[in-house]
Amino acid sequence: MKAEYSDEPSMTYDAHDAPIPRGWSAWFGGPRVRIGPRIAPQIAPISNEIRDSESDLSSDAILSKQIEQEANCAIQYRTCSWQKTAALLFSEYICLAIMSFPWSYSVLGLVPGLILTVVQALLVLYTSIVLWEFCLRHPEVRDVCDIGQMLFWGQKWAWYFTAFMFILNNTFIQGLHVLVGAKYLNTMVGPNAGISCQTVSFGAIVAVVCWLSSLPRTFSMLSKLGTASAVFTFISVILATIFAGVQDHPAGFNAEPTTDPTTGAALPYGNPIVTAVPILGTTFVSGLGAFLNISYTFIGQITLPSFIAEMREPKDFPKALWACTILEILVFSVVGAVTYAFVGNQYMTSPAFGSLIPLYKKIAFSFMIPTIIFLGVLYASVSARFIFFRIFHSSRHKNEHTVVGWATWTLILLVTWIVAFVIANSIPFFNSLLGLMSSLFDSFFGFIFWGVAYFRMRKADGAVALLRDRSFRGWFEGILNIIIILTGLFFLSAGTYASVQGILDEFALGTVGSAFQCASNGI
Repeated sequence: MKAEYSDEPSMTYDAHDAPIPRGWSAWFGGPRVRIGPRIAPQIAPISNEIRDSESDLSSDAILSKQIEQEANCAIQYRTCSWQKTAALLFSEYICLAIMSFPWSYSVLGLVPGLILTVVQALLVLYTSIVLWEFCLRHPEVRDVCDIGQMLFWGQKWAWYFTAFMFILNNTFIQGLHVLVGAKYLNTMVGPNAGISCQTVSFGAIVAVVCWLSSLPRTFSMLSKLGTASAVFTFISVILATIFAGVQDHPAGFNAEPTTDPTTGAALPYGNPIVTAVPILGTTFVSGLGAFLNISYTFIGQITLPSFIAEMREPKDFPKALWACTILEILVFSVVGAVTYAFVGNQYMTSPAFGSLIPLYKKIAFSFMIPTIIFLGVLYASVSARFIFFRIFHSSRHKNEHTVVGWATWTLILLVTWIVAFVIANSIPFFNSLLGLMSSLFDSFFGFIFWGVAYFRMRKADGAVALLRDRSFRGWFEGILNIIIILTGLFFLSAGTYASVQGILDEFALGTVGSAFQCASNGI
């Protein structure tokens, strides 16, 4: 049951005494973190035992009772350390999308590309810290859907709107990994392997493997798989970067001007061309597409509330966040810049594995197998939790090994993977549609939600930035969060325009395939 919502906090806080997070712990976490007041009463369901124990529990008290309640259960959820959470973050962010950074740099130019990489990483870091602060104040929230309703004054439409975006976003990412898995298998066997409806068949195999890998019920278990996934991905991108440097020429290299014997189209030729700034003639749509490609790789806040909800000590979350962000900036920048430097503008593909000669491409791409499987598994698990926890809230099936519990969990996952497989294969411009969904959804989950969350929390503190908090930090963070909200609106408008225009261009060029296309999609 949901509590009646009020925009006023349950207690009155003096602006001067409000525990607004300050100092080292506000950025890096730890036991000395000061938790501010709630923005509203509990809106996400909590167990009857916790609800009835006291009328107005503090955030720390709710967390302690959650852990205490699970202490003797067979399946415990709040068990993740910050190290395990870091493994989940590494596996989410250190992924195949890294190999699209060289392409983005080839469109934007090396200098703007590197600057935008760092700026976007820091923006996501900051909004993730705001998200973490919100979760500390409201430890009963289980996912971004609960947060969505709380941010927009307890309105049920906000919960349903967020839930729709949440499930659709996760299912599309699952579908993407079905296609990427088929792409890998097609790359390994070649286009003429003699397999009936090759790409669809490979996609079905990948979907079944991912479904079976999704079965673990807790993030603590999945973090072990996530660690292996991140390690193998790191090896893959480092190998690809080294191979780009040691191969004599990029794949498709021509010393002299030549044409495609089949189509008569001119082929790229000459030594790789590397530019510090965008080349003359770069369009707004192509430049924005390259920028959005960088941005979408960083934006992953949609899963963070679910991760924090299974941490034994959520105050330590920033440690995992900082470790992941630093590694992201280093790996994304180095891999993107070095690979681009050796491949150049004219031979660039996305992902950049396609710019390697066949042997090198197959070796480097093969180390991506754990990530191709695991990242889809991670998003499937987040979606399954969203549904499972609402079906079995305050039920023994949630925390015990029961036939009903496991059968329901397995069935939910099976349905998500079937839907993902069908969507990925039935939409002939799926990759472009994925970009459109990212523009629509990431504008909220990456920016708008957390700018609103900042101002809602400052209001609860009694010191609204720009109004009552006239300190330098108050002004700076207030203006920054206005910029964050405006950035989200830019993604929602300009990003959607660029994505729709990209789809229209595909139709104009005749490159849109057919539903359940059997032809190889290998690189």
